[in-house]
Amino acid sequence: MLKHCSGASIGALAIAIAASGTAHAQEAAPAQRQGGITEIVVTATKRTENLQDVPLSVNALGGEELDNLGVDTFDDYLEQLPSLTAGGSGPGQSTIYIRGLASTTPNLTTAGVAGLAPNVAMYLDEQPLSQPGRNLDVYAADLERIEVLAGPQGTLFGASSQAGVVRLITNKPDLAGFDASAKAGVSFTKGGESSYKGEVMLNVPVTDRFALRGVVFLDDQGGYIDNVYGTRSMADSARFRPEGTVRYNGVPVSARRAGFQQNADLSNVTFIEADNARLVEDNFNDTLYSGFRVSGLYEFNNDWKLTVAHMRQSVESDGVFFADPELGLDNLDIQRFSDDRLEDDFSNTSWTVEGRLAALDIVYTGAYTDRETDQNVGYSDYLFVGQYIPYYMCDTAVSYPGYVASAPADPTCYAPNLAVKSHSETSVFTQELRFSTPEENRIRATAGGFYQNLVLKERNDYYYASEMVRGSDGVTTGFAPVYPFTNTEVTGTVGNAYPGYFSDPGPLPEGVGFRNDVKRTDKQWGIFGEASFDIIPDVLTITGGARYYDVKVDLEGAATSAFCKLNSPIFGANAGVDPADQVNIPGCGGTNLDLKYGPDRAPGVPGSAKTNGTIFKGTLTYKPMDDVMFYATYSEGFRPGLLNRPGGANGPGDYVVPYALDTDEVKNYEFGWKMQGFDRQVRFNGSAYYVDISRLQTTIFDPSITNLFFSDNAADARIYGVEGDFTFAPYAVPGLTLAGAFSFLNTKVTKVLVPTNDVREGFDLAYAPSFQGNLRVRYEWDLGDTGMVAHVMPQVVHSGSKYTDIIDINRLKLDSYTTFSLSAGVKKDQWSFEVYGENLTDTRAEIAGSFNFDRPRITTNRPLTVGMRVGWHY
Repeated sequence: MLKHCSGASIGALAIAIAASGTAHAQEAAPAQRQGGITEIVVTATKRTENLQDVPLSVNALGGEELDNLGVDTFDDYLEQLPSLTAGGSGPGQSTIYIRGLASTTPNLTTAGVAGLAPNVAMYLDEQPLSQPGRNLDVYAADLERIEVLAGPQGTLFGASSQAGVVRLITNKPDLAGFDASAKAGVSFTKGGESSYKGEVMLNVPVTDRFALRGVVFLDDQGGYIDNVYGTRSMADSARFRPEGTVRYNGVPVSARRAGFQQNADLSNVTFIEADNARLVEDNFNDTLYSGFRVSGLYEFNNDWKLTVAHMRQSVESDGVFFADPELGLDNLDIQRFSDDRLEDDFSNTSWTVEGRLAALDIVYTGAYTDRETDQNVGYSDYLFVGQYIPYYMCDTAVSYPGYVASAPADPTCYAPNLAVKSHSETSVFTQELRFSTPEENRIRATAGGFYQNLVLKERNDYYYASEMVRGSDGVTTGFAPVYPFTNTEVTGTVGNAYPGYFSDPGPLPEGVGFRNDVKRTDKQWGIFGEASFDIIPDVLTITGGARYYDVKVDLEGAATSAFCKLNSPIFGANAGVDPADQVNIPGCGGTNLDLKYGPDRAPGVPGSAKTNGTIFKGTLTYKPMDDVMFYATYSEGFRPGLLNRPGGANGPGDYVVPYALDTDEVKNYEFGWKMQGFDRQVRFNGSAYYVDISRLQTTIFDPSITNLFFSDNAADARIYGVEGDFTFAPYAVPGLTLAGAFSFLNTKVTKVLVPTNDVREGFDLAYAPSFQGNLRVRYEWDLGDTGMVAHVMPQVVHSGSKYTDIIDINRLKLDSYTTFSLSAGVKKDQWSFEVYGENLTDTRAEIAGSFNFDRPRITTNRPLTVGMRVGWHY
């Protein structure tokens, strides 16, 4: 069976060059160089169809093309698909956006507390893997293809497909015969470390009805960012302050973030410096991907079969993947004062039963995913927002000047060695049952039901260096032990304690000033269907679809503080009590979500964020001739809301932070075309669209409303866009393929719905470059009578500038960039060898960024990298 090269959306369609089974490369090569475009098969409508017959904007990268492009990880295929962008930074820490439908950069340390639901669905085969705050970074081992469905796909794919769907389709076990392959590579990065990778695949037919397939992979990616020496204190010099920042008696804070301590007299304060000498390291951001996937296929008879797959993957990463432009972006330098690291492990088991009952095709699929992450995040950049730093990091006499009559004459602000230790456990259980009528019928339909239960448990411990405070007698007193807010089993029902969720009985570890300990449960079920009717067979077709959805999001847990200053002398029940006397207090301060959203919640406070409703889709398809299709589509999408930790806080005027967010919704109007011509030597697919966005969700930090991050339906917006891809494979020049893709965007906030100066009408949406595109040429030829086939493939990728947020105070502009790559190699029999160069001009492409702490942090591409790959296929 020939492997299909994809090409639709990056425009990158190289012609298929290898056959599976025992076919050798030189046997497939002559057909390859006859010219013409290879058919692409996709399952974007949950049916197996030729890409050119699907009235959707579908971009596809096939297995052969994934190998040609060296695609292994999330960042690799993101670069190849112009309709995609991503926020976040580093392996396992990015959120996908399609067509610029984005509002904010995700804050991973609060993903469980305030993480917006993703609006792009990530699928592995038939199962959704989307998770709040963090997308799974699935390694692209032994994939048949990657499909990207742009625009709302809610009728068939549900809540997280508001902007589109990314589908990773794996190669399945094959009963046809034994198959094996292996590939390995090494690469060298300018100014960085070497990288190594390897992958082995086996396909074994055990009987004529039972086959097993397995793949194992290891990818060690060397670092290229340097952690350079520096010191940092709360009285840091002007060179560390962002433009427009003012100084309040030695504390650098933005005027828009100035807190109650802004006028404190710090002239007699001792500032202790943080020093990162022990952490200084070149190329400290290395990453290791490792894992395996094994799948089994059993055919009961000609109509029914069962496929079961299990995958495990581990990602271990050190350092950070962003640099500080104020230290020189060209040098890729950063100053970190804590040991940044990530361990991200997941296991996934899926099962699919496919069969036929009378005229109906039936598919039942289920999956269970278990993910565990442990991450240490340096938090010293929090210094630069300055909001309440003296309150956290200094003696009481600094935070509350004049409160303590006999305050020491030499108060101290401690070293800002801040860090967050994050532990999360996520489980996702999904089931779907669907029925399809025969594709050849004039009236045909797909319908079914879906259920998902996602449970995310996240515990974030915030470490501060100032766990001590000086009381009125000048004696330094500690706060420990402090027990988690809800831990009544240890402390008894005292103070604010309440029976509820906690993951650790406590007390808080030494050095922990705050803990967010949250369990979030997202449950959804839906009934969906799409039906098509051929008004004029093979010429004019109308399709209608609908989905009824019911989604419920619950939040349990607490935010516990060891800073008893939270309750004194200004705040809470302990106001007026000397901090030196505030010890051994369970849940010393913070917020108890179980009290707020539990069964004893106040009147009018919802116990969960619930939503239900129906969305619709309609498409008219017109095929005036073979290989030419036009379609017009109206489609709707939605994203569920969530609960707010600071819900109920009063803002300007009569504004109140909502306890529960409403859904945000999109209406998509699209006209598309798919064309092949000149005896299938040219393919040109594209679409033009308008997207109307209502109640766009975003995360906000506005001290005039509350001193905590919260989320709201902040704005209405709209998007205009045109995207397309093309492929040219002329018969006159066998072996030549020219492919490209493009995306034009115009996005705009049209109406602000919350009373804050941080969202402005007319702003571009986040991660929405006005233009993205790529172009690639691949040429193959025979090397005389040697039996070898050579190839060369240059590629160029361009992205326009973009912003990282619609929140003005967090808004960072990322520059446009253009990168070049080149590969060349030979194939003979079962063997292939290739050399390649990526980012040949050593460009610092600004992929993503953040300004959440008034400091620009920019994620770039890997510097100039050259390498070689060898492959073997039996």
